[in-house]
Amino acid sequence: MENFYINHLAVFVCAVLSLMIGGLWYSPLLFFKSWQAAAGITDEQLKKANPAKNYSLAFLLSLVISYNLAFFLGDKATNWQWGLTAGLLAGAGWAAAMFIIIGLFEQRSLKYLLINSGYIVVYFGAIGFILGIWR
Repeated sequence: MENFYINHLAVFVCAVLSLMIGGLWYSPLLFFKSWQAAAGITDEQLKKANPAKNYSLAFLLSLVISYNLAFFLGDKATNWQWGLTAGLLAGAGWAAAMFIIIGLFEQRSLKYLLINSGYIVVYFGAIGFILGIWR
């Protein structure tokens, strides 16, 4: 275990990055209207949401995700290439795949599955890259 290392500041930044990537991904610049229609969420439902609760829980869960990946990438030999690769593999091979499986049984549209799983893969790739490069 002497070669094991976690940069806690990088983990924190990765958790913040979840909110930043999500903010852009689900913004009107990218997929907001498509996601809203595919998810079947109305403007009225969005207005009733509790942003403080949602963002707080999203941040805490993103912190868990970031620490989890940091443990997998904790070897001192980890570099940005392996970090990015591991992030993309975890994102596509675990997280997005499970999201799609659940979505299939919920009979979600392909558009919904692609928008949300796309975010998952991009986020995992980004945090893998950061955790790999920021040793």
